[in-house]
Amino acid sequence: MTTTTTKPQSKLDTLEKLLGHRNGASIAEMVKATGWQQHSVRGAMAGALKKRGHMIASDKVDGVRRYRIEAAQ
Repeated sequence: MTTTTTKPQSKLDTLEKLLGHRNGASIAEMVKATGWQQHSVRGAMAGALKKRGHMIASDKVDGVRRYRIEAAQ
């Protein structure tokens, strides 16, 4: 009998998934999904996600800044 174990999704994986959506995510949405503070979310985007090879783009839509992973050129 074999058992398969899967690694639980990390909060960084959660951020990556949110930023991968077509419309991206706002800081408030990322804070709610991770339970992190705003400065921690920004730090993760500027540090850990860039280390994973992602470029983060942002746009202001209806007065709310939304962040997303930019497609590779």
